[in-house]
Amino acid sequence: MYEQFFGFRERPFDLTPDPRYVVLTESHREALSNLEYGIASRKGITLLIGEAGSGKTTVIRTAIDRQPVRVHCVHLHNPTLSRAEFAEMLAVRYGLSDRAGESKARMLVELETLLRSRRDLGETSVLVVDEAQSLPLELLEEIRLLANIETEEEKLLCVILAGQPELATRLNAHELRQLKQRVGLRCELRALTFAETSAYIVGRIQVAGGQGARVFTREAVEAIYDASRGLPRTISVIADNALLAGFAVGLKPITSQIIHEICRDFDLTDSHDLAGAPGRASSAATPVAAEASGAPPTADRKLTVVAKAPDPKPRQASDTGRGQTASKMFASYTQRRKRFLPFSGS
Repeated sequence: MYEQFFGFRERPFDLTPDPRYVVLTESHREALSNLEYGIASRKGITLLIGEAGSGKTTVIRTAIDRQPVRVHCVHLHNPTLSRAEFAEMLAVRYGLSDRAGESKARMLVELETLLRSRRDLGETSVLVVDEAQSLPLELLEEIRLLANIETEEEKLLCVILAGQPELATRLNAHELRQLKQRVGLRCELRALTFAETSAYIVGRIQVAGGQGARVFTREAVEAIYDASRGLPRTISVIADNALLAGFAVGLKPITSQIIHEICRDFDLTDSHDLAGAPGRASSAATPVAAEASGAPPTADRKLTVVAKAPDPKPRQASDTGRGQTASKMFASYTQRRKRFLPFSGS
């Protein structure tokens, strides 16, 4: 909808786990390396911890895409299945016979035979369990038993348990000690710093064919960071809605005023001091993401982050001036927009 207006080939902030849009921070790069190693070396169970919206699914998809061999992946999104439903799901997703879902024993026999045949072909089988912190004890036990399918040399099924920080707490429970002992690798995704947030925004815009400096002002990026707390999914939600709002009123680059309006619509309010927020530099030397030379960011190439000297005039004044110019237009657009927002107040 707004792609042509901002010079994009596609929307840069869609909430799909597209590996093309992965922007690797230090913690994301470390997690990606662990996941790649865990899949390639058939480590059994790899644990990935991160807050909701921190990018767990995107990192997992990227690790799978980077494997040099064929990977057969089953992704479990629903943590509320019963044992019978879990067995049926595995039978269907792994392409077992129609009768495999009738009996757990039959399903396990067919599954092990399939995993062995794929291993002989040099292929890898992966089970990704998302929202693992919400899994009932009986399903965690089933997953532990699946991870025990092995030859004398290696595991036949790589299991990735992805969940929020509560998962780490759950694994300390006495009844889950056997599962915890089978975790071969453990990694964690942290919230982005301000510099990483800048790189995330610029990186996704570049992949979509745009130029970050022409899309958001620096003050707008600061406002996105403060409202999102550095969570990639929230950053994308704010940025996508801000682009739509900017297109509606014919304004670019996006100013902090538009970001604040979007955050009010979504009930995302600032609750900590800007200069004191984690990862933030002082206003005298605020780090900003510089434009890369056209190629999307990869594991081998990071976006350049530079320090910008203080302006002779207050920075906020220029941004405020642009915001005031579009204030009346945006106010009328906001009233129309709120009629369609499920999160709006009465």
